[in-house]
Amino acid sequence: MSLAKHDRTPGPGAPAPETAPARTAPATTGPATPALLWLITAGLVLAALNLRPAISALAPLLEEVRADLGMSGTVAGLLTSVPALCFAVFGVTAPALSRRYGPVAVVAAGMAAVTAGLTLRSLAGGTGVFLASSALALAGIAVANVLMPVIVKRYFPDRIGSMTGLYSMALSLGAAGAGAVTVPLASALGDSWRLGIGLWAVPGALAVTAWLAVLIRSRATRTAAAPADATPAAPAAPAAPDTARLTLRRSPTAWALACFFGLQATAAYIIMGWLPQIYRDAGISAGTAGVLFAVAMGLSVPLSFVVPPLATRMRTQGPLLTVLALSGLAGYTGLWLAPHGGAWAWAVLLGIANCAFPVALAMIGLRARSSHGVVRLSAFAQSTGYLISLPGPLVVGVLNEATGDWHLPLAFMAALMVLQIVAGTLAGRDRHIEDGA
Repeated sequence: MSLAKHDRTPGPGAPAPETAPARTAPATTGPATPALLWLITAGLVLAALNLRPAISALAPLLEEVRADLGMSGTVAGLLTSVPALCFAVFGVTAPALSRRYGPVAVVAAGMAAVTAGLTLRSLAGGTGVFLASSALALAGIAVANVLMPVIVKRYFPDRIGSMTGLYSMALSLGAAGAGAVTVPLASALGDSWRLGIGLWAVPGALAVTAWLAVLIRSRATRTAAAPADATPAAPAAPAAPDTARLTLRRSPTAWALACFFGLQATAAYIIMGWLPQIYRDAGISAGTAGVLFAVAMGLSVPLSFVVPPLATRMRTQGPLLTVLALSGLAGYTGLWLAPHGGAWAWAVLLGIANCAFPVALAMIGLRARSSHGVVRLSAFAQSTGYLISLPGPLVVGVLNEATGDWHLPLAFMAALMVLQIVAGTLAGRDRHIEDGA
């Protein structure tokens, strides 16, 4: 697939027209050459592969981790909510970091944090260190989560759907792969959960290398493009008042997208945190539960390359999001009625429902007209959305512990999915956050 430009929209590497404040990040790119674009594409894929193993590799081994570290049920339930908390707290810092250092440098640092956190977590001797090192890895994931749509908008403004689909596919592959192979890896390495989850630091190191290469290559391209006798640029005009944050707080579009993002994230993290346990409690072995979990996460690998481009071609995304949510409701119903007998079918239906996430990412690029708007909207929608999703996994754990089965938790999950349909319909309208600003 060629990355060259063939239509009238701004070429890759060229920022979309915008009226952003003058206080922007130091330039990290010159003209985006084809080689640089391919390198950025590889970086996006490698980074996306590392955005979920910190979570999905833990779920199938949670019982073993709890036993070894002496975790209580409450702490284990809290552990399923930590990702959303970290994404909300650290994700909101991404715009400021991006303005100060540039999105490429921040993503590189985020991947370094993921690698360090996963390494330290595998060495943890107690619950406190385990939680702290998990938070470090999740902080790195948080800033990368926010800046992925920004990098796509900046370098591939005419290919938002396909590029979002590409890195969403890689993200799903990372989540599914970690869920499927972590238990066999741990068994092959002497039944060591530490090695099973620690090996996921290796892909993180590869992502760090790729983004450092992007940073070095982009700066070299910028230097080569600068005229030898260039004179200092004239002083920039005074920055326009920064009203982006105020606009977002007043924007129904931004709030609808944030609520939708939060509800789909709630569903995703409940599945990532509890689906293997639901299957294990139904009498399914840990290994098979891990494979079923991988099916639920992995089905979105091929679908993520199809669904976001489809969403970008639709004038409104509400109907598509409704279909995805109905698939989730059918999966929950199956887990209620026959969790063992129809286990594979329910995993497939939940995998289809998980495609709401790449559609949400694509809509971030669609609901803003400028790259400046995208970085603001991405931080707002994701940080607010992850705050909304915080109680979900913990509530599911508390309900399960209180009732001793999964019926009430599944009813709770179904109610949230109905709300997701409403929020998705509102967020999917053909609107922009700049409208009326």
